[in-house]
Formats: sequence, C-alpha cells, structure tokens
Amino acid sequence: MAKKIYVGNMSYNTSEEELRDLFAQYGTVLSANIIIDRETRRPKGFGFVEMEDDSAAVAAISQLDGQDFGGRNLRVNEAIAKPRPSYNRY
Repeated sequence: MAKKIYVGNMSYNTSEEELRDLFAQYGTVLSANIIIDRETRRPKGFGFVEMEDDSAAVAAISQLDGQDFGGRNLRVNEAIAKPRPSYNRY
C-alpha cells in the first residue's frame, strides 16, 4: 500500500527530481511533488512524496527527518489528509 509523506522546510531551489532521488534511497518512489505558489509560480518550500511500500516510507521518515538537505533541515513526516469543509445547503 502506498504511503504519502510530507516534506517541509526545503530549499526553494530543490527540484522534484532531487526530491525523488533523495527518497529513492529507501525504496520505490511513485511520485514527488513540490508545491508551487499559484500567483508567483515559485516553490513554497514544501512538497509530498508517495512511496510504494509502507516500510520504505517509515525508513525514509526516520532517516530524513531533521537531515540537512540543500542547506536546510528537512521536516519529514507522514502526510495527513486535510478534512474538507462541509457546506450546508440550507
């Protein structure tokens, strides 16, 4: 089962390819996305990585959280889905 990982405090110069390569050391990476500001089209300094295997994701989280990458200490943890607001139709 795939596991989605939040990666924060990234350098604004980090590419999706670099992010993918960093996590590929721990297992198969299904996707690596860096979040871009809609207005400025510049990276926001965080992104998400989806890994194929739960155990690889756990290993990546434990090894990379706090690790220096691109001159910044990464914040790496399991991504938690934001609850969608429910709209009242009345």
